[in-house]
Amino acid sequence: MEKKPSNIKQRKENFTTTSGIEIQQTYPNTNKTIEEPGSFPFTRGAHQQMYRSRLWTMRQYAGFSTAEASNKRYHYLLKQGVMGLSVAFDLPTQIGYDSDHDMADGEVGKVGVAIDSIEDMQRLFKDIPLANISTSMTINATGFILLALYIAVAKQQGADVKKLRGTIQNDILKEYAARGTYIYPPQASMRIITDVFEYCSKEVPLWNTISVSGYHIREAGSTAVQELAFTLANGKAYLQAAIDKGLDINVFAKRISFFFNAHNNLFEEVAKFRAARRMWANITKSMGATEPKAQMLRFHTQTGGSTLTAQQPLNNVSRVTLQALSAVLGGTQSLHTNGYDEALALPTETAAKIALRTQQIIAHESGVTDTVDPLAGSYFIESLTDEIEQKALDLIDITDKMGGMVKAIEKGYVQQEIANSAYRYQQAIEDGSMPIVGVNQYTETETDNIPTLSIDDSIRQVQTDKIVALKASRNSEKAQQILQHIEQHAKDGVNLMPTVIEAVEHKVTLGEIADVLRGVFGEHLG
Repeated sequence: MEKKPSNIKQRKENFTTTSGIEIQQTYPNTNKTIEEPGSFPFTRGAHQQMYRSRLWTMRQYAGFSTAEASNKRYHYLLKQGVMGLSVAFDLPTQIGYDSDHDMADGEVGKVGVAIDSIEDMQRLFKDIPLANISTSMTINATGFILLALYIAVAKQQGADVKKLRGTIQNDILKEYAARGTYIYPPQASMRIITDVFEYCSKEVPLWNTISVSGYHIREAGSTAVQELAFTLANGKAYLQAAIDKGLDINVFAKRISFFFNAHNNLFEEVAKFRAARRMWANITKSMGATEPKAQMLRFHTQTGGSTLTAQQPLNNVSRVTLQALSAVLGGTQSLHTNGYDEALALPTETAAKIALRTQQIIAHESGVTDTVDPLAGSYFIESLTDEIEQKALDLIDITDKMGGMVKAIEKGYVQQEIANSAYRYQQAIEDGSMPIVGVNQYTETETDNIPTLSIDDSIRQVQTDKIVALKASRNSEKAQQILQHIEQHAKDGVNLMPTVIEAVEHKVTLGEIADVLRGVFGEHLG
């Protein structure tokens, strides 16, 4: 039947996703054949049963002040039903400075927990058996040191290291492109990452050695398509680096996971997640992966921090619910939901509990977990999945022609593309073409009185006192000897992980290890 033209005026002249993809009024039946969930290329899900057999891991990203304070929050979250811990570290820890360093002044414990030594790591996980829990650590430049500390504490607890489960983010390329918490130049950083791949494949085989992160690319202002493209292009770079080191893609690719953002455009986000699985399956296959688990994209999702508003902050509960729903409909393996107050400060216990309850309500009350990929076959979703995939592949093709993501980042291409998108997005908010409830639509003059969490500057002195006591109690000669070994191994290309583990076990600090490697590799100045 011929479609009759409508004389009804539309709300907007153009309907588009946040990536600029035009949304049609209706979508035709494409009669497309869709593969089953759990089979190549995994568009419909990584596993055949998905949430019918097991729900996603419910995490809450937490860490602030001292290890003792964070430990208290972890115990609270575990009692509320969290299934896995997700650790946030402060900026000095992220960029390799101990709390007593001049560069740490004003930042100790502010955006995450301060970890300087094995004693801090012991306090962080006090009375939490690491053998029985999955831990995700959002750490990159010093990720290998935090992993060493985690392994050392697990050994002290009597855990079988080969059975430890968890993830270190360990994704340095997105730091150069979008976030900035790097230490060493790109090539040296890639060498450290492949050392982690090699060590864990033999010694900690269940550990996810890298979480390739699109989250921070999106937070820096990218579109959904750019987030997808640049994340998978980074993944390709890590695959190639490991292959060049002589590692078997069918072994190490199984331990690569991904970390995506979820924003407010529900269908675009669902389609992005579905396209990601299909694209990664084809990428790994093209690079030599033959085992299904090496071709399978598994991912953690966090709701969009940059979408939270300081104005009318309780509206953020609705935003987080939409975003969490998109992650579940898209087939995530792990999920963190932001607290409604995070545009103002670190989340309070109340905000964190509401965020967790949001996941639990979706899981147990919404019904969306009762069937696999419930939006499959929707003309709109299938078309949008295809279009997002093609646009992302076009961007990856551009970075490939530049010589890969390392070269594209060194040339500034990725950074400029993200910056351009961020500028366009901010312009759209300011001119009102991108409506944000409570910000440029439905605004109010009165402010909400929301209690917030604050971190005292005295934390730095507390941490400094701990460092002084630690160094007084250790064998200084042995500590210096191990630091010399790290320096020599860095120069000789020997895998750094065994010596770094030995170092932290002998109370060498994170900053001391990072500084030795600064002396060998230099620092990346941006």
